[in-house]
Amino acid sequence: MTAPTQAPEQAQDTNAHIDPAAKAANAAFRPVQTRSERPHSFDPADFGAPSGREVNWKHTPVAQLKPLFQPAEANDGVSCAVTPERFAGAGLAFGDTPRGEFFRPEDVVSAVAWQGAQEALHISIPREEELDEPVVVAITGQGAERRADAHLVIEAGANSRATVLLRHSGSAQYAQNVEILVRDGAKLIVVSVQQWDDDAVHAAAHQARVDRDAELTHVVVSFGGGIVRVNPNVELAGAGAQGRLYGLSYADAGQHLESQVYLHHKGPHTVGDVLYKGALQGESAHSVWIGDVLIGPDAVGTDSYEANRNLVLTEGARADSIPNLEIETGDILGAGHASATGRFDDEQLFYLQARGIPEDEARRLVVLGFLTDIVQRIGIPTLQEELLAAIEAELAQTPVVAHHSEVSA
Repeated sequence: MTAPTQAPEQAQDTNAHIDPAAKAANAAFRPVQTRSERPHSFDPADFGAPSGREVNWKHTPVAQLKPLFQPAEANDGVSCAVTPERFAGAGLAFGDTPRGEFFRPEDVVSAVAWQGAQEALHISIPREEELDEPVVVAITGQGAERRADAHLVIEAGANSRATVLLRHSGSAQYAQNVEILVRDGAKLIVVSVQQWDDDAVHAAAHQARVDRDAELTHVVVSFGGGIVRVNPNVELAGAGAQGRLYGLSYADAGQHLESQVYLHHKGPHTVGDVLYKGALQGESAHSVWIGDVLIGPDAVGTDSYEANRNLVLTEGARADSIPNLEIETGDILGAGHASATGRFDDEQLFYLQARGIPEDEARRLVVLGFLTDIVQRIGIPTLQEELLAAIEAELAQTPVVAHHSEVSA
């Protein structure tokens, strides 16, 4: 059915504007400090074009993302294929459920993608169905100068079991929303793999709600692309909900790979585990990880931990890592966060070399051991093998220079 571009039950926030620097002169203006305070709107105009000084843009090369601040005209920048096809339902227009059941844009790119996607792709796993093989959504860029806006809805019916793999390749300028609904008792794995060409620009907002006794494992793997910004937002809404958020990135010279992660413990007795790992090599290789965990006032009995680890392999690479934790109840099992960025430790290499392993092989083993931890959590054997081969290929491109550790990784 046809409906307004904004769902009526999700009215625009009255304070929907992002905090532009111009407002700083107003003494009454208080900048957004935490992820939970960020405004939401379905209208891109309510956000305006980022200046790069806003809290959610200050680590991002906003000038290079500028094409994504306006809707795509032809919207033909990517092609999309779903295998098996039976899990791709009819396209969801504005107002068609479950599109917009949980998703609310929180920046200009996600609002642009919402408005630009006249129909949303709906991946639907029927209730109580258990899939042995992943549902694969192949998203292929049609050219570096071509634009696309997209909204995907992934819905796991009650007590179902499934894995959905999003594969990104080719090149495009791509604004993407992914809305994930995990119904009561369901177990869903969503893996988003970015293996774009070097000139691709990709900004994505993933927003998920996990209901009672349901489990979501969400994995972001970013290797290719010039600028890749994938921001997961997961709400553990139901009692006993579990969320596992994992990430793996390997940034080469000139690449910018970014994830801003938000895990909201809303329901009681929820469990959260966040672990992102990244390796960087080459001049101006840049990774950004910002992790926010909110344990709400009703999230009693919560157990949550988040961590980010980065391994800098060469001079000229930079990793920004910022963990944040908010706790609004005193009745929790545990909560913590950690961040570490470091270089190779000479002592690690010496230990391996003292056991007869050549220096180059020792360095390779250290990196593989560091990153394989995330690869093994994916649960798709063929993809795991492919990613290990990709890591090997990355390591072969640039010699690793050993340094004393700045911070233990």
